[in-house]
Amino acid sequence: MDTRDLSLTAVFATLYFVVNTVQTMLGGTITYGPIQFRVADCLLALAALLGWPVVFGSTLGAFLANMYYWLAPIDVVLGPIANLIGTTIIFSLRRRRLISCLIGAFPIGVVVGSYLWLLIPAPDVLGFLPAWAAMIVSITISSLIAIGVAGYGILSLLSRPKIVQPLRSRGLKVYLES
Repeated sequence: MDTRDLSLTAVFATLYFVVNTVQTMLGGTITYGPIQFRVADCLLALAALLGWPVVFGSTLGAFLANMYYWLAPIDVVLGPIANLIGTTIIFSLRRRRLISCLIGAFPIGVVVGSYLWLLIPAPDVLGFLPAWAAMIVSITISSLIAIGVAGYGILSLLSRPKIVQPLRSRGLKVYLES
């Protein structure tokens, strides 16, 4: 990593933290509840375009956000790990962007959902699922919408030559499918 990558990592960590904080101040439970539609998770899809700075930045941002909105130690540790796994998948599968965004949402749903039901009441999903499964389904659906739909849309918009060229001209590493 060079200084540009470190700076971009700091930018994404800050963006993730600030967007979560503002969303929580405005909407509260939709950011940290049983339905976690985190607008900041849209940023995770950008790992396909900008690589490791997004992977590390979104991981650090999730750690800072979970520390700030303290729920439990398990959330502070496993939430960022879920982001790390999800963004690494997105970056690794970047040549198939939509698929990478959809698959990258699953670790977040499974990891976060697997412990969150212990900390807050699970949603009543279909009325027959046990609490742990309902939480995994809920968080996974939320992540699919945030990363696989909204994030992919943002990724597609930012992958246009008019945007990529100025980024490259300033020395940023930009990954485009071949």
